[in-house]
Amino acid sequence: MRKSIISLLLVAGFMSAPLLADELKLAKNAPDRYVVVKGDTLWGISGKFLSQPWRWPEIWQLNKEEIKNPHWIYPGDVIVLDTSSGQPRLKLLKNQKLDGRGGNGKLSPRIRETPLSNDAITSIPHRSIEPFLSKPLVMSVEDFTAAPRIAAGPDNRLLFGPGEQIYSVDFVGAEEGETWQAFRKGKQLTNPDDPKEVIGIEVNYLGDIRVKREGDVATLVVVNSREEITVGDRLIRAPEKPFINYVPHLPSQDISGKVISTYGGVTEVGSLMTVVLNRGALDGVDMGTVLFSYKAPREIKKELSSEPTRFTPPIKSGNLFVYRVFPKVSYALVMDSTLPVNVGDEAKAEAAVAAE
Repeated sequence: MRKSIISLLLVAGFMSAPLLADELKLAKNAPDRYVVVKGDTLWGISGKFLSQPWRWPEIWQLNKEEIKNPHWIYPGDVIVLDTSSGQPRLKLLKNQKLDGRGGNGKLSPRIRETPLSNDAITSIPHRSIEPFLSKPLVMSVEDFTAAPRIAAGPDNRLLFGPGEQIYSVDFVGAEEGETWQAFRKGKQLTNPDDPKEVIGIEVNYLGDIRVKREGDVATLVVVNSREEITVGDRLIRAPEKPFINYVPHLPSQDISGKVISTYGGVTEVGSLMTVVLNRGALDGVDMGTVLFSYKAPREIKKELSSEPTRFTPPIKSGNLFVYRVFPKVSYALVMDSTLPVNVGDEAKAEAAVAAE
C-alpha cells in the first residue's frame, strides 16, 4: 500500500512561522551541518542545534499550514545551519540517491511516493511509543462498561487461550473476520485535586480475538494471548497502527497538572519512558504538546511552630512530549530527563506567546 505524501523541503521562499517572544538559543557547539543517520529523530537532531529542542518548527521556519503535515527527512540527508539572516534556521539538502537531482541545493515542496512503512525519521523514537499507539490504555467508566464482553466458552471453564472458541454479547457493528482486542479492567485513575473524581480506567491488553460468526451471541476465536482471557473481559475493535510525525509545540493556554501514573507501576521514570498526566483534551492538551516536569515541592521542617510553612522551590526534571490524548488524561514520553520523574510530580507549561 502506498500513498502520496507531501515532502516538506524547507527553502528560503517559505513563509516564516510565528515565533515565540524569546529568541531561539543555539546549543553549545552547535554544528554547521549534520548528516542524518538511521535512528535519528527530529527532536534529537534539533537538540544538536537548539538548547530547546521542542522549538524545531521555529528553526525550520514552518508556517501554520506547513506544520499540519509531517517533515519527511531520510538518512543521508544533510541539515545545514544558516545564520546569515541573524535568525538561526535549518535547511535541508536531500541525499542525491533519494533526490535524483544532483544535489544542486534548489529545494522546493514536491510529491514523494512513499510506502506507509518508510525510512523517514520520526519526531520522537517510535519504538518507545509504538506499544501505546495500537492499544487503548485509558477508557472512561461508561465506555468500558458498554464495551462487548466475553460471556462464555465452549464448556464451563472460565479461562481461555489461543485457538479456543468463545462467545461474546453486546457486539455492535462487528463483522466476520474482524480482529478485536481483549482487555481487562485495571486501576482507576483519580484526579489528585479531587480524589473522589474518577477521570478514567487503565485497561490491560490481554490478546487478539477474531470474529468467527456474528449474532446476538457472537462466536469468536482467540488468536493470541498475553495472558489467559476470562469471562467478563471486554472487547475493543483493533485499530490500524498509525505512523504519526508529531509536531512539538507549547500549549495554547497555560496548563498545570500532575503525573498520576507510570507504565508498569515503576516508581522512577527516566528518558524515553511513558507517564500518565491528569490533563487531556478538555484541558487544551493535544498531540505534540510539550510540558515540563518538576519535582513535587517538599515542606521544609520547622524548628518553631511560629515559623511560616515553606516549601522547596520547583526543580525541573525533564521535558514531557504528549503523544496520545484522552478527554481527561494524556500519555507523554519523558525526554531529556535530568532527574527521575515520579508520580505526584508537577507537569506544566505556559502558553506560547507570539512575537509582535
